[in-house]
Amino acid sequence: MHSLDFIQDLAVLMLAAGFISILFHRLNQPVVLGYILAGIIIGPHTPPFSFISNQENIQTLAQLGVVFLMFSLGLEFSFRDLQKVGAAVSVIAIGEIIVMLWLGYEIGKAFHWRMVDALFLGGILAISSTTIIVKALKELDLEKKDFSQLIYGILIVEDLLGIAIIAVLSGIAKSGSVGFNDVLLTMGKLILFLIITTLIGLYTIPKILRYVAVFHSRETLLITMLSLCFGFCLLVIKMEYSIALGAFLIGAIMAESRHEVKIIRQLTAPVRDMFSAIFFVSVGLLLDPAVVMEHTLAIIVITIAVVLGKVITCSLGSLLVGKDGKTSLRVGMGMAQIGEFSFIIAGLGLTLNVTSSFIYPIAVAVSVMTTFLTPYFIRSADPLANCIAKKLPRSTISFFEKYRDRIQHKVK
Repeated sequence: MHSLDFIQDLAVLMLAAGFISILFHRLNQPVVLGYILAGIIIGPHTPPFSFISNQENIQTLAQLGVVFLMFSLGLEFSFRDLQKVGAAVSVIAIGEIIVMLWLGYEIGKAFHWRMVDALFLGGILAISSTTIIVKALKELDLEKKDFSQLIYGILIVEDLLGIAIIAVLSGIAKSGSVGFNDVLLTMGKLILFLIITTLIGLYTIPKILRYVAVFHSRETLLITMLSLCFGFCLLVIKMEYSIALGAFLIGAIMAESRHEVKIIRQLTAPVRDMFSAIFFVSVGLLLDPAVVMEHTLAIIVITIAVVLGKVITCSLGSLLVGKDGKTSLRVGMGMAQIGEFSFIIAGLGLTLNVTSSFIYPIAVAVSVMTTFLTPYFIRSADPLANCIAKKLPRSTISFFEKYRDRIQHKVK
C-alpha cells in the first residue's frame, strides 16, 4: 500500500510538473516559477484537499533533487575558471555577499525575529541564482555579451562562497552558538576539510574517470560517476556537513576531467532535470499562502532589499574594478534575484529545526517575485543607464571615465 501511495504521489507530481512546464514555455516564462506554482496547487495548503498523500516521500526525492542540482552546478564550476576570472569579480562578489548578509540580518532584527532567523535570512539573500540568471540570459540571447561573462565570473565566486555560508550556518545551528570564535572555528574546520578533500579528489577522481572512459561505455561511466557522487555525499554527511556541499564539491572535482566532463554533463542532464523539477515542485509544496499573506510586509521589504541591494552593490563593485557605467548597471540588474541556494539554506533551517516556520515561505515568495522580474530588469538596464547618464553632471561622468582609464591602464 505504501508503494502504491509513493507511485501515486510521484505520478501526480510529474503530471503537474509536465503540464505546467508546457504552459510556461508557451507563455515564455521561467519554468522554475511554474514548478513552484505546481507545488502550491497540489500541496497541502491549497483547498479543497492535498493531492499528495505522503509528503515525506516527496521530500526524500527533493533531497535527491538538491544533490543533482548542486552536482550540476559543480560540474559547471571550474577551479581553472576561478583562477581566470581574477580579483575583479571576487571583489564584486565578496562585497555584494557581505552587504546582503548584513542587510538580511538587519531586516530580521527590525522585524524582531530571533537572531538565528535573522542570520539565516542574511544567508538566504546573499547568493543570486545561477540557474535563473543563465536561463534568462540565454532566452534573451545575451549570454555571449561582455557583461554576461562578468556575471558568470561573479556567479562562480558566489557559488563557492554560498557553499561556505551553508557550512557555517550548519555549524552555528548545530552548536547553538553564534560567537565570533565559534564562527572562526567552523570556518577553519571547513577550509581544512575542503583543502584535504579537494587535493585528494583532484589527484584520484580524474584518473578513475579516465580509466572508466577507456571502456567506451556510457552506462559504466554514469554508474561510476553516480557512485562517486553519492559516496562522497555520504562522507560529507558523516563529517556533519551539508549534503549540498558534498554534491557541489564532487561535481567541481569531476569538472577537472577535461575530456570526460562533457560526456558526464550529457549523461547527467536528464536525471538532473527530472530531480530538479521534483525539488522545485517540493518547494511549492511547503509554501503556505496563509503564511505569505500574514508576512506580506516583510516579503515586500525583503524583495525591495534584494533588488536595490544587489543592483547597487554589483553596479558599484563593477565601477570600482574599472567597468563602464552601462556594463556595471547591466551586471547589477542581472544579479537582482535569489533562487536555489536560498531554498537550500531555508530548507536547512527547517531540517535542523532551528528557524521559524515562516522563513521558508518568505524565501520562496521573494524568490518568485525577483525571478519573475529578472528578464525585465535585464532588458531595462540600457534605457536606465542612458537616463542616468543624462541626469549626471558632466564632471561626475568625467571622473568615472578617468578612473576607469586609470584602472585599465594598471591592469595592462
